[in-house]
Amino acid sequence: MHELANELNTALKGTIVDDMFSAVGRRMFFPKGIVAQSAEAKKKATRFNATIGMATTEGKPMHLSDVYSQFAENSLTPGQIFAYAPGGGDPELRELWKTEMLKKNPSLQGKEFSLPIVTSGLTHGLSMLAQLFFEEGDTLVVPDLAWDNYELIFAHQVNATIRTFPFYTEEGAFNVDGLRETLSAIPEKKARILLNFPNNPTGFTPSKDEMKRIQEVLVQLAEEGMRLMVISDDAYFGLFFEEETEKESLFSFLCDAHENIFAIKADAATKEEMVWGFRIGFVTYGGKALNAGHYEALNKKTLGIIRSTVSNCDRPGQSLVLKAMRDGKKYHSDKASAFDEMQRRYHTIAKVLKKYEGSDLLKPYPFNSGYFMAFKCKGSAEVLRKYLLDTYQIGCINIADTTLRLAYCSVECDKIEELVDMVYQAAGEAWN
Repeated sequence: MHELANELNTALKGTIVDDMFSAVGRRMFFPKGIVAQSAEAKKKATRFNATIGMATTEGKPMHLSDVYSQFAENSLTPGQIFAYAPGGGDPELRELWKTEMLKKNPSLQGKEFSLPIVTSGLTHGLSMLAQLFFEEGDTLVVPDLAWDNYELIFAHQVNATIRTFPFYTEEGAFNVDGLRETLSAIPEKKARILLNFPNNPTGFTPSKDEMKRIQEVLVQLAEEGMRLMVISDDAYFGLFFEEETEKESLFSFLCDAHENIFAIKADAATKEEMVWGFRIGFVTYGGKALNAGHYEALNKKTLGIIRSTVSNCDRPGQSLVLKAMRDGKKYHSDKASAFDEMQRRYHTIAKVLKKYEGSDLLKPYPFNSGYFMAFKCKGSAEVLRKYLLDTYQIGCINIADTTLRLAYCSVECDKIEELVDMVYQAAGEAWN
């Protein structure tokens, strides 16, 4: 094993992180090669810097004027657009994202956790976590209603064993007892958990009481000696539309909850800043027994994964997001307007669905947040999906042939009632 990997492993020995590493995670390190040497030269090489493979003139990246002219005049410098970004992301953006995380999650104040690392979108972040922390046969626990990409990332990329539990109780609450029972049944007394709130596909976030119960159950299991890694997929974070819904990330409840709990927050500018195509995500680590030295070692291993996959992440996207967050005159008002519109669409579809209470064709799962709502289908969801597409030119998503997902986020408010009416009409026709 490389000596730098050994150094990082030694720094993390005996921690919950050490217990969760895959073989790849143990072997991973950030090399003192081109990137590290270039970073050092950037600080000290004041005469000539002949390190990095980037063509420059007068100290600025060479570029095509037809590309640069697409940006507003005096908006970003050539270096903010064309230069390579640092491996872990723009340092100022990382600090600002952490600052905003504290504002959005007040209970994080005073708690120690890592500086977020920039990833090439949230999916890239999850893929990195799969490489760092999953071996073939390791158990990943997710609800039965979950994003289909989890299976591709964890089951088919690293051969993890996925165990599910029913997302809802019979009363329509988050199934905390089902989560506990599934974890308790794992004989190895070690598991990785992935929870996504607001949930895709259901658009559901636990209440404040339910989120507290999740924390209590996980802490109780940790007290009993179970080693847990809990990934919070916060892709739709902030889109909470009901008063009783928990507004903070599960990461806030777990990052200092117990020595046997390793908490990870995977989030992104994608939805929070409405820059879907920029592919800018973040990964943040937290654990009660972890200190600054542990986080530094863990981040270096993460930088090694980035270096060996995408090398570094999108520079112009990071620069644009940073500039908007730091200097944008309409940044907060635009975000507030977008939230208000999503909330209007949520209340509109919730009201329209009341017309169909008692229908046994399509039963809406409880939802209160995010971009989506979903139906439990009496018949084949795939048959209905194709029928809607072919007959009514309406696109929806089929999940496991039992669930139909509607992304009401992409439907204008005044068209939502027509959409719902047609979906119910089509269900009656398609399953006749």
